[in-house]
Amino acid sequence: MDEIDRKIIGILAQDARRSLTDIGAAVELSPSSVNERIRRLVTSGVIRRFTIDADHSALGLDVLAYVWVGLSPDADEAAFRTFMADHPCVAECHHVTGAWSYCVKVRMPSLGDIEPFLAELKHRRFLARSETVIALSTVRETQFTSPER
Repeated sequence: MDEIDRKIIGILAQDARRSLTDIGAAVELSPSSVNERIRRLVTSGVIRRFTIDADHSALGLDVLAYVWVGLSPDADEAAFRTFMADHPCVAECHHVTGAWSYCVKVRMPSLGDIEPFLAELKHRRFLARSETVIALSTVRETQFTSPER
């Protein structure tokens, strides 16, 4: 991957619907060359998918919370990971170092929806302890950080 690939990725990260002509003009390549580079980046797995950035409030997901999870000693960690990967309210789930096992970013319609989520974790015997932090506002949120140097 070279600097032109990095620039193309940065442009696509800002707007994945930009035309090949616009991208080509920005990186000084023909549209067909840009198309070939994008194809190669997708085939090699550098670009995993093209997506959208939706307004969470417009979708009724007004609450953003971070749940710090300490797994139970007898928890089935593979089942926990599968549950997190499949749960529609889980935006991110990270295995972390330190006192906690995982940091889980969730988006919920209301504060009242957090308690049933935690109850489900307890019911499945995943949860030994947890701490939930509610985000009051968001200063910056990105889906991707451009690799441009």
